[in-house]
Amino acid sequence: MTLRTLFVAAGLCLAAGSAFAQSTPRIDTRQADQAARIEQGKASGELTPREAARLQRGQRHVQAMENRALADGKVTGAEKARIEGAQDAQSARIARQKHDRQHDFNHNGRVDRRR
Repeated sequence: MTLRTLFVAAGLCLAAGSAFAQSTPRIDTRQADQAARIEQGKASGELTPREAARLQRGQRHVQAMENRALADGKVTGAEKARIEGAQDAQSARIARQKHDRQHDFNHNGRVDRRR
């Protein structure tokens, strides 16, 4: 998924979210930012394909939490806090995986070893 595709998808999510009674722009913006961090990590080789797939699955989980919260048309303070807590955990996972010693700089799908 390219960065352009990512932003188009994020825009569609924002448009779909505005159809509900209450939108969550802060959560949506953060989701898009975190997805961009994952894509950047894949492009630079900081994330292996397996790490990136796991992080993207975590992003889908947080998005599902938001969708469930929006289902009744109102996101309560408790739901918002729970979603933001999940986003905090996901952000920490992204940072940890991008800065560990596993890399795929040559993009061949294998973990490169440090010399």
